Amino acid sequence: MKTLKTILPIAFLLVLTPFISNAQEASVTLDFQNAASAIEVVQKYTKALQAGDVATMNAVFAPNAMIYGLGGGMDSLTVAQHKEYYTTSTTNYKHSLSQELYLPIKVTNNWNEGEWVLAWGTNTLTNKATGKKIDVPYHTASAVVNGKITFMRYWYDMLNILETQGFTLTPPAN
Repeated sequence: MKTLKTILPIAFLLVLTPFISNAQEASVTLDFQNAASAIEVVQKYTKALQAGDVATMNAVFAPNAMIYGLGGGMDSLTVAQHKEYYTTSTTNYKHSLSQELYLPIKVTNNWNEGEWVLAWGTNTLTNKATGKKIDVPYHTASAVVNGKITFMRYWYDMLNILETQGFTLTPPAN
């Protein structure tokens, strides 16, 4: 009887396992209907950055879009704050993007469900006052809904920016 009480719950769990795992299985595809247009939206943003056209950059965002990871912080920016950030940046620096790569991806049945464009490249910032250049490798992930970016996350190499500004990294003594 004790063996039966042990085996019965295990058997029941084994029978339900395929249903539980299928219900939570995410699906990812690189081939979806809006892939090309999603890439075009993100490319419009990056071309506008290179042209110093902050108004066009902001025009690709949905009104309630959130932008994360700019300015070296983990804080979020609204579309209006994004405009302020890049107005200052494009006033002081020329942005030249190279080695760009774009990957459309559609995720279903997961916390990050939606149509995304992942982008990689190098942003060479040229200080307009001094002519000094900083190469900044970057990666972005942008959610695109109805032809607008609703979420954008930046990742980039902060260490080389800080070192170019004169900061040094000192390891601990121990």
